Amino acid sequence: MPVVVVESPAKAKTINKYLGKDYTVLASYGHVRDLPPKDGSVDPDHDFDMTWEIGADSRKHVKAIADALKDDNALILATDPDREGEAISWHLEEALRKRRALKKDTPVSRVVFNAITQSAVTEAMKNPRQIDQPLVDAYLARRALDYLVGFNLSPVLWRKLPGAKSAGRVQSVCLRLIVEREMEIEAFTPREYWSVKARLATPRGQDYEARLTVLAGKKLDKFDIENATQAELAVQAVESRDLTVKSVEAKPASRNPAPPFMTSTLQQEASRKFGMGARQAMAAAQRLYEAGHITYMRTDGIDMAPEAVTAVRDAIGARFGAEFVPDKPRIYKNKAKNAQEAHECIRPTDMAADAEALKLKDTDQRRLYDLIWKRTLACQMESARFERTTVTVASRDEQVELRATGQVVLFEGFLKVYEEGRDDQVVDEDDRRLPQVMQGESAAKRDVASEQHFTQPPPRYTEATLVKRMEELGIGRPSTYASIVTTIQEREYVRKEQNRLIPEDKGRIVTIFLLNFFRRYVGYEFTAQLEEELDEVSAGQRDYKAVLAQFWRDFSAAISETSELRITQVLDVLDEALADQLYPPREDGSDPRVCPKCGVGRLHLKTSRTGGFVGCGNYPECTYTRPIAGEGAEGDERVLGEDQGDEIWLKSGRFGPYVQRGEPTPENKKPPRASLPKGWSKDEMTLEKALTLLSLPRVVGEHPEGGTISANFGRYGPFVMHQLPDEAKPVYANLKEQGEVFEIGMNRAVELLAEKRANPGRNRRTTAKPLKELGEHPDKGGPVNVMDGRYGPYVKWDKINATLPKDTDPEAVTMEMAVALIDEKAGKKGGSKGAKKTTRRKAG
Repeated sequence: MPVVVVESPAKAKTINKYLGKDYTVLASYGHVRDLPPKDGSVDPDHDFDMTWEIGADSRKHVKAIADALKDDNALILATDPDREGEAISWHLEEALRKRRALKKDTPVSRVVFNAITQSAVTEAMKNPRQIDQPLVDAYLARRALDYLVGFNLSPVLWRKLPGAKSAGRVQSVCLRLIVEREMEIEAFTPREYWSVKARLATPRGQDYEARLTVLAGKKLDKFDIENATQAELAVQAVESRDLTVKSVEAKPASRNPAPPFMTSTLQQEASRKFGMGARQAMAAAQRLYEAGHITYMRTDGIDMAPEAVTAVRDAIGARFGAEFVPDKPRIYKNKAKNAQEAHECIRPTDMAADAEALKLKDTDQRRLYDLIWKRTLACQMESARFERTTVTVASRDEQVELRATGQVVLFEGFLKVYEEGRDDQVVDEDDRRLPQVMQGESAAKRDVASEQHFTQPPPRYTEATLVKRMEELGIGRPSTYASIVTTIQEREYVRKEQNRLIPEDKGRIVTIFLLNFFRRYVGYEFTAQLEEELDEVSAGQRDYKAVLAQFWRDFSAAISETSELRITQVLDVLDEALADQLYPPREDGSDPRVCPKCGVGRLHLKTSRTGGFVGCGNYPECTYTRPIAGEGAEGDERVLGEDQGDEIWLKSGRFGPYVQRGEPTPENKKPPRASLPKGWSKDEMTLEKALTLLSLPRVVGEHPEGGTISANFGRYGPFVMHQLPDEAKPVYANLKEQGEVFEIGMNRAVELLAEKRANPGRNRRTTAKPLKELGEHPDKGGPVNVMDGRYGPYVKWDKINATLPKDTDPEAVTMEMAVALIDEKAGKKGGSKGAKKTTRRKAG
């Protein structure tokens, strides 16, 4: 009975259902081997020899596969149909051969399928092949490059830029895009311009709007009306003249549907329409794929199998009628540069099943499936047909001319089902509907008005537009987009606000450092060229060790050169490079580098464990600091007032905002300070609130058995504390509400402390009542419950705690959803990262 190995238990369960009892289907839980996170795992001096080790959590999975092979006569590797899937199969075979679990006569084969359906799986089993070594070589090259960059560049960052966490080969380039966009925005100078519009009426009393396009017989450019005075003159010129319809032009137009989804366009559209992050979208797509609902979701291909095209056209005809089906199928050319890594587009496996028919309970999966289903239908539908109308209105002397545009939809076509979203919404005048207007008739003026405008800076990237830009530059590949965008946020180089990506100070410092000392390795062209070389490796056209050798020769030299630099030298270079951003001109014309606090010291760029900042060179006599984004930036220190002769400051530190009494002095190097409790906004801080915090800990009273009870805020929230004379250490009891620190009385405090002493090892969270009891685990037994935790609701089964996705209602969780979350969490412990297998990069 052959042993079939896939990545995840969910996928194993689905495939086992199709193959039946004649096969043993097991899960590897993602990658089973990885490079040890230490120096020497890739050895450039010995032909880039790579040392692999099986993760502690993966050993049991490898053992289970090895045990199954003792009695079975074949191994079938059925991991995902991409580079990572090929690598997992290779790792498994290598690990099993080292364990001698594979005999000399044990047949080992590789099968791939683009969809987990009975027909696709059955057909794949009829067409086994061997492991694709060029794809494995491409994986080895990428893994080695990421390791070499991470374990050689990251230590340079740690030593030269305290607070910098690490640098990755592609993540650093992605971070550069975000930082440079932010610097463009900061350097942007808005330009004023005006427009003039008139609300006109036909002789039949119907209104329409027209924009001034010709003034004084001259065609207007965007910036020709520069100010309010010119705008008012333009308004008067229109108002003082009678207007007539000079011409009406109606032209037919059509719009074709967008191609079916590939990985990047799916992530972009999920972000536009639902605000989903790249990781969130891919996690939902992974579950849809493993359940057999869609084809493989990591692809850079947009072609569709002929039988799928036929099914889509049949579904269109059945649902909307023959007029919505084009005479010929639409053919979309695959844009993938590497045919070996190109797959079919992302589409439903059964076009007859819409989201309602599948009865998907998970919100993300339901919305994403509906999006994929509609886009797939639309891509094979007839074009939308319009009639575009342009109306030109002019004065008799032709000194003034206005234009109105609009369109009429003659046939909806694909728009009946789906319309692609836009990254930055703009008002399109062509989309407006116009009344019937006839040439030669008069145009009565209802109203003429001018409107002031300013040019706008380029918008900050969203995850969608960032992925789109990376794709345009040739940086990254479908399987990496989500992890790249997520990694730079997890390292706190970038934060996301209102779906826009904003660089943190430390992210900006890291980028400027890399641009000054490793410019080539964060270059867009260099990174894209390296990606193309890696694609050539996967196509069998280039030797991967030659690619590594060429990269390492120059990179190691750059590392050696930078390692000799002192931190002060690095900071001087960065200070000069960032001068325009760090020290913008002041309104009073004074030197922007003179300290605004002491008036003596000069400002310099400095670094700390939390990132970069600007500080006074007259330290410690002057302790002025501010963020590198400027004096008005979020987190800037300010004085709240005075108390007993001391200034009370609001500052920001490593662990967030805090208040402080006075400044450090030689006699008092650590002045009193207190962090703002959770829920306290620094924008709403007042002197009174600051003094309340600085007065903590609050003495509640004397305990009946001796000792003082006090209340305060700690790392895990508000608490009361007390120590009896015979106790070795204090006893802490948590408080539920922040306000209790200032309000709790003796009776309640004594009661809480007595409760804590009676149950010293008891964790109130683990003994809390479930938010919802789901029953026994359907496969493995044991209660499955929805619990409330410190970081939000989660599913608990046995020793596994799986956090619920954001915005998921605990009451809406079903057993099916819970089991999927449990399996995914178990997979993470087994070596995978979420439902997708990725290689861990501890340093890169």
